[in-house]
Order: sequence, then structure tokens, then C-alpha cells
Amino acid sequence: MSVVFRPGRVDEGDGALLLAAFAAEMDALYDGLDLEAPGMPTAGPRDLGPPHGAFLVGYRDEAPVCCGGVKRLPDGACELKRMYVVPAARRQGVARQLLHALEDAARALGFAVARMDTGPRQQHAMAFYEAEGYTPIGNFNANPAASWWGEKAL
Repeated sequence: MSVVFRPGRVDEGDGALLLAAFAAEMDALYDGLDLEAPGMPTAGPRDLGPPHGAFLVGYRDEAPVCCGGVKRLPDGACELKRMYVVPAARRQGVARQLLHALEDAARALGFAVARMDTGPRQQHAMAFYEAEGYTPIGNFNANPAASWWGEKAL
């Protein structure tokens, strides 16, 4: 089923609601992980908004089902952040549509390289990213909760 993507915000509306669910899931999965703690990579409105970033909310039948953002990195590459699909929409191709929409948004912003990370309890995410062409790289963002970092030429 097709997902329609619209620009959103991380700090209001459907984007904020989806990110709250994402944060709660990460908190449960990683025993109290606080995504806003000191030392964690940032992903706020300035990071995931114009002019150098983007944040997308995906809708299916007008219901918000996913979100994710594009963040500019200091070296001119971008990082895909806060990719989240609601549990009821998982295993239906939504994550693939989200990833492709984020890559398109990154290209539209002029990025030629996308990077991302994931943690040790998300092996399914690592396998998905590698199947989508992301190759393992070194720790580019000093994320203390991550165990895998990937990169893809756009």
C-alpha cells in the first residue's frame, strides 16, 4: 500500500507524536535510553528542518504511519535520523518507502552521500539498510548507543 509523504516538524503535530512513540520504543528497547541526553547526536528542529535538513511524515489513508529526517553533517554528507514506522504498519513495505523518500529528500537538498546508524538490538534494521545498499563504515557521529554505521552514495 502506498504512503504519501509530507513535510513535517519534529516538535509539533503528527511528527512530534510519532517521535514520542519512537523515543518510548527506544527507551524500552535500550533500558532507559534518553535520545536527548548529553553526548547523543542531535536531531532537533534545526537539524531536521530547512535550510539544510528535512523531516517527513508518511500517511496511509490520512493516518500518520512513519517519519524520518535528513540532517546535514559537517563534512557535507547527510545523516538519516529518527526513522520510525508504527507497529501496525510494519512488514508492509512502509520502511522501504520511507527510506527511499528520505534519500530523495537528501538528493533534493544536494547531498551525494547518506549515512545512518543503528544499535545492537536492531539487527533487523542493520540487515534492511545493508540490503538497501548501505555499506558498513566507521563511527562517524560518536553515537554511544550505536553499534553499526552505514553509508550509501546517493
